[in-house]
Amino acid sequence: MDTRTPLVIVCGWRGRTAHVARSLLRPGTAVVHHDLSGLDQGVLRRTVLTVEGERTEILELAHGCVSCTLREDLLPLLRRLRDYSTVDRIVLHLDPQLEPEALCWAVEHVVVSGIVGRVDGPASLDVRVDGVVTCLDAATWLEDATGDDELNERPDDDRTLAQVVVGQVEFADALVVLPGADGWQQARLHAVLTRLAPDAPMAWTAEPDVERLLQEIPDTARRGTIDGAHSPLLRGQPPLDEDCGIRLVEFSATRPFHPERLHHAIDVLLDGVVRARGRLWVATQPDNALLVESAGEGLRVAHAGPWLASMTPEQQREVPEERRAMASLRWDERYGDRDTSIVALVHDADPELVDRTLRAAVVTDDEFARPDLWPTWHDPFGQFHEDPCDDLPADRRDNEREGHR
Repeated sequence: MDTRTPLVIVCGWRGRTAHVARSLLRPGTAVVHHDLSGLDQGVLRRTVLTVEGERTEILELAHGCVSCTLREDLLPLLRRLRDYSTVDRIVLHLDPQLEPEALCWAVEHVVVSGIVGRVDGPASLDVRVDGVVTCLDAATWLEDATGDDELNERPDDDRTLAQVVVGQVEFADALVVLPGADGWQQARLHAVLTRLAPDAPMAWTAEPDVERLLQEIPDTARRGTIDGAHSPLLRGQPPLDEDCGIRLVEFSATRPFHPERLHHAIDVLLDGVVRARGRLWVATQPDNALLVESAGEGLRVAHAGPWLASMTPEQQREVPEERRAMASLRWDERYGDRDTSIVALVHDADPELVDRTLRAAVVTDDEFARPDLWPTWHDPFGQFHEDPCDDLPADRRDNEREGHR
């Protein structure tokens, strides 16, 4: 029996997040909130609300860093609340600019030390994520999710608004949608949400019964589980047919990409696409997969760890059995599990154009027959990728689309 304290996370850029979080207040529940609106003064405000009252403290930024401050304050607080006999559930109300995935990763992996009566370890020793509830405004969410607006909340934060709001919905176990869109807008939004978070129950109301919504979260919900680049790209059972111009497009290839052609082709994932996610096999990087994620006009390409085929047998045994089983289904005698697989959720893009553009970036027959040439090709991606590329000539750099992360 799991005796850890249940943790419910409430997040969202717009919508009634504070109202939803406070609606869960009851005897035994502590509602925790870190307000980041005072960052320009170098402080943040932490509030803990219970039925007995509200306690607020002003915290100075640790090392001038929001992430460090949250980790040094929030994670120990979660562990300490476990000892309070009056607390049997924690509701964490996230500031709008915070994403639940990053918080859940920290709960699971960041070691907290110095807690009296507790062994050093992550907060997950004492709390478990029971559900992530994301709030959104039907009148504005799709525009936010498909644009290129910068957050501009912190000078060290280069995320776009689309990356934040899409990530908040994609990681949700339940959704609270504030009505306000017309019929067509609502139908399109519903089509997007059922594909981004297919298993999440939804409440389309300004006054949701959040306790009931939590009870409707299915056993298959992620509840804080973080997917990797080699996890299934279609989580749950999203509709695969088109609805109001919204549809999922799948692309796969058993040959690598030519790096420079991919660099130019990848912008197809930024035009008329709500979300794209996948793993890439790039010819110049034979040992490691690349992870690609886009939201609106924001894009991130990063290393995603080694292919099974480039690991030693000992390293392979440390890999989750599910990944090894999936890799065995597509194993190639020469190239092992190397492949490309991308899923894009489009709202105003031509699926055939997406497929054709990416397909043209895959190596040709002649190139595939000469793997000895692959290491000689210029690779614009390197360890990570940002666009416009500083090392490009000015005339080419000016033509690159903004928004790559």
